[in-house]
Amino acid sequence: MPTSPLHQRLAQHLAQRDADGTRRQLTLPAAGLADFSSNDYLGLSQHPTVRVALQQAADEPAGSTGSRLLTGNSAAAEALETTLASFHRAEAALLFNSGYAANMGFFGAVPRRGDTILYDEASHASVKDGIRASFATAWSFRHNDLQDLERKLVRATGAVFVAVEALYSMDGDMAPLPELAALCQAHGLYLVVDEAHTNGIYGPLGEGLVSELGLEDAVFARILTFGKALGSQGAAIAGAAVLRDYLLNFSRLFIYTTALPPLTVAGLAAAYQLLPTLTEERKQLFALSDYLKAQLNAVPGLRVPLKSHIIHPVFFTESPGPTHVRQVAAAAQAAGFDVRPIVSPTVPVGTERLRLIVHSYNTKEQMDALTEVLSQAVKNAEPDNA
Repeated sequence: MPTSPLHQRLAQHLAQRDADGTRRQLTLPAAGLADFSSNDYLGLSQHPTVRVALQQAADEPAGSTGSRLLTGNSAAAEALETTLASFHRAEAALLFNSGYAANMGFFGAVPRRGDTILYDEASHASVKDGIRASFATAWSFRHNDLQDLERKLVRATGAVFVAVEALYSMDGDMAPLPELAALCQAHGLYLVVDEAHTNGIYGPLGEGLVSELGLEDAVFARILTFGKALGSQGAAIAGAAVLRDYLLNFSRLFIYTTALPPLTVAGLAAAYQLLPTLTEERKQLFALSDYLKAQLNAVPGLRVPLKSHIIHPVFFTESPGPTHVRQVAAAAQAAGFDVRPIVSPTVPVGTERLRLIVHSYNTKEQMDALTEVLSQAVKNAEPDNA
């Protein structure tokens, strides 16, 4: 085993994670568990129509063979971008390989030196990493706090970008998009909305929360992720045609990345054809989400924020620490439910939680059984300071 000073330093950091109870490990999905963890909200990763489209595309090359600017472009990729722009009521769209890459690609390229980025403190790591790659000045504002955002505007210079998520992945609450849009329009700011967890779910056809609210013209750029409700991978940035052309020329995450493979593009095209037909699935998703939230809030010792949607953070009335949270999650898994603990550093110390994600294919019977399992597990788990 290597014993250089650097190897020792790495091992020490891992040992500290062990001591804190926060070390991450890879685990294989257990077969047969009721899904309360994946981002596959509508079950499109297993939808027969999508699977047929993948089978029909099986004769395509296994890989894209290069970046879009070299050998990786295709008529199918360009057709998908045209579909995305039309569906989301944008002038243009540009494909990226993931939501992470899209956020990194946007913030690393569009805001320039002398500009300002104001971002919600609860923004995803990909937004924060993209900001670090930018030469713009950046400040966070308190989560969903427009007054704090306005206070930060006093120091802003150049083009000012406001970065938010439509639906926040750890707390399950929504950004106040109408108020944010009005504030940005009043001050000449550029609103950037990450629709990772609302694309495919909100809007009459699944176009996303921005479209449901009719705010397309008030948003400078939308990051539309496909790894959630679309059941696939990749993302797109939707906005003006000049934004697409600028990203194509200046976004390093686009220029220097091998393009999405043909099979992925084919699956996404099929999924987008399905979205308008999934009205009942979306209704079922929202109804089940409300049901689970009510059931869990009736359990002594558990608390789910009333503002959460689809993603439900389950807090303990006494902050129990990571070990306790993991014990409760393990008890749920042993009972047949895919439930995951969320601990530091993903969330701040003292805010450890379970995160339950609702899907259109879950059932009330599953939720009743899960609620009972969690109720018993909370009683039986040992607190971290025991």
